[in-house]
Amino acid sequence: MNSGNKLRVFSAPYAIWMMIFVIVPLLIMAYYGLMDGEGNFTLANIQSIADPVHLKALWTSVRLSVICTALCFVLALPLAMVIRGLHIKSNGFVIFIFILPMWMNFLLRTIAWQSLLEKSGVINNILGFFGLPAQNMINTEGAIVLGMIYNYLPFMVLPIYNALAKIDEDTFDAAKDLGAGWWQTMRRITFPLILPGIVSGSTMVFVPALTTFVLSDLLGGAKIQLIGNVIEQSFTTANDWNLGAGLSLVLMVLVLASMALMSKYDKNGEGAGIW
Repeated sequence: MNSGNKLRVFSAPYAIWMMIFVIVPLLIMAYYGLMDGEGNFTLANIQSIADPVHLKALWTSVRLSVICTALCFVLALPLAMVIRGLHIKSNGFVIFIFILPMWMNFLLRTIAWQSLLEKSGVINNILGFFGLPAQNMINTEGAIVLGMIYNYLPFMVLPIYNALAKIDEDTFDAAKDLGAGWWQTMRRITFPLILPGIVSGSTMVFVPALTTFVLSDLLGGAKIQLIGNVIEQSFTTANDWNLGAGLSLVLMVLVLASMALMSKYDKNGEGAGIW
């Protein structure tokens, strides 16, 4: 058996998996999204994104996702630099500790934050112990963003750290020898070299943040509607698969645009290499 036949044989299970669990569901979603309840072709389901309620939910999702991505970057960059500066034997252990909470179920992690932020939760009990007024943290946009950051921050840290780890220390030493300060080194050397990691991390944070609905249900108290909530309710509560699929197609376009942006700036996959 030549190498070409071996490649086809070993790739067959993956191709079958992709066909069943990716291609077929996408085709089903496209079918429902482009059909009405009677099976006639229509664009009304896609055009329903222009409905004020749906447009508001989409804008809220995009806005909170951008805020989450920006804050994750602000937190991830110095953290990744600190991890890189540790002793080489300590890096793996620190990363392990950092991603350890991700081994817990996503839903359980979110419910834990719900217990922390609610009016009679841990944080308000601590504030009350010190005689400070209770804060209204649950059922707010801030609570949703906090949940996003907690769950998706590792997706930003690891690609940036991976990009930083590939920069030879001699590069920074050469910059110092040439009289470059910290800011000049960051702006002209570090940032351009880790840009693929930043773009990769930003995409991996923005996409799940944009499509989430569990976080807004648990931490927003279902009072703040994201586009993910609208789609989820279309399938479950309203039993309108056509509308839900049509809105999903619109959301998929935004996701594909984000993926296209990542592939443009991270052609070699350097940012996601740690995975």
